[in-house]
Amino acid sequence: MSDPEPNTRTRTYNPYKDLDVPIKTLYHRPTSPEFLFVEEAGRKRRSWGENLTFYTGCGYFAGALGGAVAGLADAVRAFESGDTAKIRINRLLNASGHSGRAWGNRVGILGLMYAGMESGIEAVRDADDVWNSVAAGLATGALYRAARGVRSAAVAGAVGGVLVGVAVAGKQALKRYVPI
Repeated sequence: MSDPEPNTRTRTYNPYKDLDVPIKTLYHRPTSPEFLFVEEAGRKRRSWGENLTFYTGCGYFAGALGGAVAGLADAVRAFESGDTAKIRINRLLNASGHSGRAWGNRVGILGLMYAGMESGIEAVRDADDVWNSVAAGLATGALYRAARGVRSAAVAGAVGGVLVGVAVAGKQALKRYVPI
């Protein structure tokens, strides 16, 4: 028997060779988004549904993380001298989970309300600028605290508007001065 020569190169099997498909276009897809209409390509913003999902998800995650840290601190303060390691770990996990869920739900609802307000304001004004975001922050804060009275709603609205204004200004400064 003669063994094949070790220097002989074998070609790998190509299942597409009979299909007349250019292999490079099959696997090297474009990475930029594709749009059905030209008007969509010119827009540099997420749609209202994408905003709703993004702000709600980010809000829940940030709230859950902050709540877990706060619950962890509460659990450490609640340790007693006679607790075993299992009881301490159980107390840590229970307190972190409980606070994380509660905070996550609160901040997630704020994100949901903010996204809805921002999309509504943008649709009514038919403009895409910073004032939509600030007005949405103001309205979200006011609506979130509306059940506690007019004064509380006004303060929360002002805080929401200022926080969103600072966040938008920070984002603009970051875009301008930090090359990404």
